[in-house]
Amino acid sequence: MSAHHATTDPVPDPRRWRALAVIAVAQLMIVLDITIVNIALPSAQQDLGISTGDRQWVITAYTLAFGGLLLLGGRLGDLYGRKRTFMIGLIGFAAASALGGFAVTGGMLFFARALQGAFGALLAPSALGLLSTTFTDPGERATAFGIFGAIAGGGSAIGFIAGGLLTQYLDWRWCLFVNVPIALAAASGAYALLKRDHIGKGRRIPLDLPGVGFGCGGLLAIVYGTSEAESRGWSDWLVLSCLVLGALLLVGFVLVERVSTHPLLPLHIVRDRNRGGAALSVGLAVVGLFGLFLFLTYYLQEVKGFSPVLTGVAFLPMTAAIIFSATGVAARLMTRVPTRALIVPGLLLGASGMAWLTQMKVSSPYAAMVLPAEVLLGLGMGLVFMPSMSLATLGVAPRETGAAAATINSAQQVGGSIGTALLNTIAATATSAYLVGKDASSKLVRDTAAVHGYSVAAVVAFGIFLLAAVVAFTMVNHRPATGAETGEGAEAGLRATV
Repeated sequence: MSAHHATTDPVPDPRRWRALAVIAVAQLMIVLDITIVNIALPSAQQDLGISTGDRQWVITAYTLAFGGLLLLGGRLGDLYGRKRTFMIGLIGFAAASALGGFAVTGGMLFFARALQGAFGALLAPSALGLLSTTFTDPGERATAFGIFGAIAGGGSAIGFIAGGLLTQYLDWRWCLFVNVPIALAAASGAYALLKRDHIGKGRRIPLDLPGVGFGCGGLLAIVYGTSEAESRGWSDWLVLSCLVLGALLLVGFVLVERVSTHPLLPLHIVRDRNRGGAALSVGLAVVGLFGLFLFLTYYLQEVKGFSPVLTGVAFLPMTAAIIFSATGVAARLMTRVPTRALIVPGLLLGASGMAWLTQMKVSSPYAAMVLPAEVLLGLGMGLVFMPSMSLATLGVAPRETGAAAATINSAQQVGGSIGTALLNTIAATATSAYLVGKDASSKLVRDTAAVHGYSVAAVVAFGIFLLAAVVAFTMVNHRPATGAETGEGAEAGLRATV
């Protein structure tokens, strides 16, 4: 286990807070892009003549490339320098976004979205790795990760607003074009503000190509399988084949990494109970959270009649709660209390929000039903994301930070894919079962059936949050070391106490 860097880097970079702004903007762009395109999808489908069966590829192409290549993207940052991969990721993301904005066919848009996902997979772990190596003092690290965690947890809701505004008042293409100036500005800032960490050819270790094949292939198969489950069902032969293939490839990945002299993912990173527990907790939390975004969006627009813009605004309280919780609570307590004293209560708050939503009805007012649940979930997620992301890279050697960052990013991506497919399938099945023997031509009956499905999905999400709380309580045992508030002590990184 590597010692904390506070003793080896006594003079902090005076530009570190401006560098944080650059890293935060890049992370926000990645998170926004996940939801902003969802709002634009109906308009893009009509404009480009995309069939109903193919429209899912606007989303799937991105998630496949992003989820499948995260491990490779993280390791490339370790081998070639995170500043370099961060800038390449930003410039490539801008180019892919421009290509998508100028798309004249569905295939061109699908290809652009896959490119976005590939460059996003290079960008996301580099951003988290840079954050970890830039802020080594425990107090400053807590503040920096509080901001980063707030963006990671709340940026999706902002994407709904941005997507609604751009689609409603400009054109769906601007949901892609908007990334270009943001990415280029962030790349310019990165060039000027981030420390050079280029690794010379003579000191580089070879890339673990067998690990790339097994690891990225396994993640790709699982993400694709869960994406197809939403439309095909979990018992479909293609879905089951992909999930089984993905599991076998990941088993092969572990076997390859055990004997590799230069592993893509050093196994001691995930064997550590704190990092493993943080990744599992975040992955399970995201299963519930992404499902929430999906069925709450449908509930607000199709049942309550909210416009896309108003739907985005309706998610703002959750974003505000995440920001307050991550920066105002978790960042201040992270150096004072055991990490699970933040993560476990956060997951229980999230479970409480889901429990509230199980009482949802067609006639439920937003202020009495959706708003309290959003606030509970937001407060909870701020307590989960911020310390988990910090723990994921805390105490990791600089040469392995990218791989560690890719691990928790992969947990988020796989969790999001599974959550979207799983909870949507559960909601759809419950809705269909409710409609049996009823007058489906009545809008009230259809709305009641849909809300029943959302409530059932909320029950499952409630159980997932409770499971995540048990995992975090059992596995995460990190405590801040004595002197952590002032950055004293070489072991302020990962001193775990059973």
